[in-house]
Amino acid sequence: MDLLQNIQELPKIEKIKVMEFLWKDLRNDYVSPGWHNDALLETEKRRLVGKEESIDWSKAKQLLRKEFE
Repeated sequence: MDLLQNIQELPKIEKIKVMEFLWKDLRNDYVSPGWHNDALLETEKRRLVGKEESIDWSKAKQLLRKEFE
């Protein structure tokens, strides 16, 4: 039986455990570029002085989809 099919047949809680394991495993191999932190700090500075507006994730996804259609 195929591994993906085995995972598909697992109960939801077991799927979540597999997903968490994979994220932890992949995270150990990934090093975020330095500019990511710089970009986050710059965004936080803009937010603190009122130049950056927070929006909820569903609205952000809508805006991004619209931008790339």
